[in-house]
Amino acid sequence: MSYLQDIKNVYFLGIGGIGMSALARYFKFTGRNVAGYDRTQTALTDALQQEGIDVHYDDDIRNIPSRWNPGETLAVFTPALPDEHSELSWFRGKPIGLLKRAKVLGLICNEKNGIAVAGTHGKTTVSTMTANILDKTKAGCGAFLGGISKNFGSNLLLPNEDSPWIVAEADEFDRSFLHLQPLLALVTSLDADHLDIYGEKEKIVESFEKFISQIKLGGKLLLKKGVELNTQKTSARVFSYALKENADFSAVNLKLSSEGGFYQFDLKTPEGIIANCRLNYPGLINVENAVAAAALAFLAGVSADEIKSGLEDYQGVLRRFDVRYKSDSQIYIDDYAHHPAELKAVISSVKALYPSRKITGIFQPHLYSRTRDFSAEFAASLDLLDETILVSIYPAREEPIEGVSSAIIFEKMKNENKIMAEKEDVAQLLAERETDVVLTMGAGNIDGIGPQIIEVLKNKQNVA
Repeated sequence: MSYLQDIKNVYFLGIGGIGMSALARYFKFTGRNVAGYDRTQTALTDALQQEGIDVHYDDDIRNIPSRWNPGETLAVFTPALPDEHSELSWFRGKPIGLLKRAKVLGLICNEKNGIAVAGTHGKTTVSTMTANILDKTKAGCGAFLGGISKNFGSNLLLPNEDSPWIVAEADEFDRSFLHLQPLLALVTSLDADHLDIYGEKEKIVESFEKFISQIKLGGKLLLKKGVELNTQKTSARVFSYALKENADFSAVNLKLSSEGGFYQFDLKTPEGIIANCRLNYPGLINVENAVAAAALAFLAGVSADEIKSGLEDYQGVLRRFDVRYKSDSQIYIDDYAHHPAELKAVISSVKALYPSRKITGIFQPHLYSRTRDFSAEFAASLDLLDETILVSIYPAREEPIEGVSSAIIFEKMKNENKIMAEKEDVAQLLAERETDVVLTMGAGNIDGIGPQIIEVLKNKQNVA
C-alpha cells in the first residue's frame, strides 16, 4: 500500500467501467485528483462528473492533465482497452506508473482481511449482499462491487479505517482475480466462459485453482455444492453451500410468502439453525445467493441477528433481477444475465415467482465469440420463455466474426414463439403484442430501452 500512499493524481483509461469507476470513486474520496477517459457517456460517467471527477470521451492525449507531477501520478487501465489506444500508448512512453485495474484493486484489498467473491456468475449479487450484512455490524466493512447497490447508491462502500474487512468481486476475466489474496473466498460457479481469453474450460479451472491457492494462511474457502476444484491447492478450511442440497450451509423450510412473492427460510450452518430469515427481494436464485452471503458473513464472525438484519434490509443491485415496473397486470424485470447458465437461472426464477403468467424475454447477446461458442446453449435457455425477442449482438470489445450473429441462436431455438428484431423496435413490438411479465437480459445496453418499455406497460395498465 506504500506505493499508493505517495500517489496524488490518478488517471483512468476506461473510467466508465463498473470496476474502474469504483476505484475512481475510492481515490476521489481519499483526497486524490482524479480524471479519466471513456468511449461512451453513460449515467455512471455522468454521476462521476457530478462527484467532481473530470471525464472526457475523445481518445486525445491533449485531454490528459499536463500539470500533474509524473512521480505522484498513477494511470490505471482496463484490459478491455485496445492496444492501439492513443492515450494508453502515451502513458506507456512516459515515466508514470501504469497499472491494470486488477493490480490496483489488489494493492488496496490485500492490506485488509479480504472477502473475495469469485465465480462465472452470481458474483455481484453475493458480494453486495455480503457487504450489506457486514455494513450493519459494529466493525463495518469496505466494498468494491460489480454493480450499483440500491442500499449504498454506489458500487463503492468506502473502506472504514477501523474495519478489518473489505469485500471485493473477484473477476476471472483476464485472470484479474489472481491479484487478490483474500482471507475468505467464495466460488459461486465454474462454467465455461471467456473462451476468447482461456481457450478451453480446463484453463479456467486452472486459473480458479490458482486463485484459491492464494487464500491467506488461516483463511476459509466456501464452494457452491457441485463446483469441482482441487482443494488440495489451498491451505484454507473448505466449506460448502447450496440452496436445498445437503451442504454445510443451506436453506431449509423454504417457503414463498403470500405478502408479495418473497422468500422465508431457516439457514442451516455448521453450528445450528438461524431461524426465520427473510429476503425482501424476489427470485429463487437470490435465495441461493443469500445463503452464500450469509455463509460468508457467518465465517467472518457475524452474529445470527446481524445476518438476518442484513438479508432483510437488502434492496438489490441495478440490473440484477431488477424489478423496474410492477402494476396489477404488467411487470418488467431487467437482468444482466449474459451466459446460458445465467439465463436459465433468471428465467427459472421468474417462472417460479409467476408460475401462471406469460413471460416475454428480450435478449441481447454479448460478444461475438460468446455467441459463437454457446449458441446451442443460449437457444436451450431461451426456449424456457413463453416468447422470445432476440436482438443484435452487443460487440463490446470485439470486432465482428464472419458468420456470427444473433441468427445462429434464433435458428437453434425449438420454441416457435420467437422474433428477431432491432433493439430500437422492441418497444413498438411490445405495444402491439399481449404482454404480462417482460424480462430484458444481457450485459450490453439492452437496459437503455427500459424507459420505453415502462411507458408501453404503463399505457397498457391505464387502458386496462
